[in-house]
This record gives sequence, C-alpha cells and structure tokens, in this order.
Amino acid sequence: MPNASRRRRVPRLRRLLVFATGHWLARGYLAGFAASVLVMFLFPGSAFASGPLMLTAPLSLLSLVLPFGPGTEGSGAAAVFAVGSWTVWLLSCALVNAAVLGALVTRSVTTAPAGAHDSLPRGTALPEQGEADRTPSARPRPHGVRALLAPAVDNWLARGYLAVVAVALGFFLYAVYLSSDPGFAGIWPLMATAPFSILALLMASPVEYFSSSWLSPLVFSAGVTLSGLVNAALLGSLARRLRAPGARPVSRRQAL
Repeated sequence: MPNASRRRRVPRLRRLLVFATGHWLARGYLAGFAASVLVMFLFPGSAFASGPLMLTAPLSLLSLVLPFGPGTEGSGAAAVFAVGSWTVWLLSCALVNAAVLGALVTRSVTTAPAGAHDSLPRGTALPEQGEADRTPSARPRPHGVRALLAPAVDNWLARGYLAVVAVALGFFLYAVYLSSDPGFAGIWPLMATAPFSILALLMASPVEYFSSSWLSPLVFSAGVTLSGLVNAALLGSLARRLRAPGARPVSRRQAL
C-alpha cells in the first residue's frame, strides 16, 4: 500500500512541474520571479526587495510565521539551515503559483491516440464528443457563479486554505470590534489572501476617512473574503488538473 501511494505521488509531482513549465504564461511568471530575486540581492534596501514574497503570495507569506528565514539568530550552521529552508520554501511557492497559471490554460485530451482507429474492429462506432454528457448517469454540470466557485470547495487543498483564511479573518474581526487594542490584526488576513487582498486594502482605506469607522473593517473583510475565494478556486483548479489523467498545458501554437 505505501508503494502504491508513492507511485501515485510521483506522477502528480511530475505533472505539477509540467504545469509550471509547459506554457509561456507559467514560464513568464517564473522569469519574473527570477528577476525579482536578482533585484532583491542587488538592492536589498529598496521597496522592490519584497518582490519575491509578493510574487509568491499567499503561500510564501506563511514563512513570516515559521521559525526560520533570513535574520534567524543562532550559530553559522543554524543560520545557513534557516536561510536554505526559506529558499526551498520560496522556490516551492513559486512552482505552485506557476503551476496554477499553467492549470488555467490546460485542456483535457479526449481524442483517441494515433493508430487507435486501426486497432478497432471494422464497423465499431467511436463515441461522439459530448455523448458521455447525454448518458443518464452523467451529472449536470454547474453553471455561472456556482461553476466558478466549485473548485474552491470540492477538494481538501482549497478547503484547508479557506479554513486558514477564516481563522485569520475571524481573529481580525474579534480584534477590531471586541478587543481594546486591535494593533496590526489586519496583517493576518492580508497575508493569507494576498495578492488580491491588496485591492481590498485599497478599497477600505478611503472608507475609513469618509465614512463611519465601523464600516471600513467590513469593507476590508468583504474584499478579503472575495480574495480568499479567488485564491481557493485557483488552488482547487490546480488540484483538479493534477488528478485528471488527460490534462496537459496548451502550448501557444495550439492556442492559436
């Protein structure tokens, strides 16, 4: 049993790498990430030094609460291990984000392989496209908003991410409305739902100055919720593609 589960994990890891490198959109993202890392080393004190963290959000921002990373106190070996672990984590986050972009432009291969028609007996009819959808056992596919949000709730990866977002958002609302000193409680939902949560912050900031003080946290919470749903849908789409045996990235030539 352990060997069987290990065999299943290896193809999925290979498929993750294919999604992360098999399309120009994903490769362009990785090139932008590599450029941001170079800028971080060349200009460590500039505002662009946090570019790698922002480009690999939201997963990379979890490293801020992990007990390792640049600036970790300890001996030389401990510091090297901390920085090395943080580097591996950052690269893993970049690969996941690139795979998410690659999964957005994937399609399932449903056509028969070359030579399959010759191996069938003469007179055998091939199933037409969409025939499986007309069978009585086929489930109706969701449409509209329900179809867009389905990947955010139908797999453990997206549901686990939404649980983290819910905890961060609940802590923020408790700190704002029930605690005497909220401090920087908004940083947790902001980090958990980045990069789209930056738009929520920009939307809530003017409300704080031109409306009641209690309304701005609600606007920010609504934006964070939408950002979390978008991120969860993207992660869920990646999880679906990793499970689909016939999914592969669409090249630029095929897209044209």
